[in-house]
Amino acid sequence: MKNIVALFTGLVFSLGLSLSGMTNPDRVLGFLDIFGSWDPALAFVLGGAVMVTVVMFRFVLKRTTPLLDKGFYLPVTETIDVQLVAGAVMFGIGWGLYGYCPGPALAAISYLQPSNGLFVVSLVVGTLGARWWSARQHSANLLAVGQN
Repeated sequence: MKNIVALFTGLVFSLGLSLSGMTNPDRVLGFLDIFGSWDPALAFVLGGAVMVTVVMFRFVLKRTTPLLDKGFYLPVTETIDVQLVAGAVMFGIGWGLYGYCPGPALAAISYLQPSNGLFVVSLVVGTLGARWWSARQHSANLLAVGQN
């Protein structure tokens, strides 16, 4: 049941991205071009998402657990570290260069354009590389602690 709900939710999200034009990288790049021909459409899409989230979080977080999981997965730290900043910078560079972030890129796979496929492959390779690097750093930290 959980996977069916996840699939349905992903499809609704993809449909929303498509209807709002956010699967068009030119639209996103137009939003980022604040000194050129700025396109505010993305600001309205983001604003709508924030408003829905603010309203729904009030109802959702009153529950002790989600409907289809054993607990909520909310951020537990407020620390701004090098890993967070580096990830944000890399995300911004990728978004600014190509006009896609992960959600719209996955939705745009349906257009069957080779550049979209290359972007998603790069996204997967980067994600796996970051997980590998993080696990390597974690192991090195455990070894360092164990030697002291």
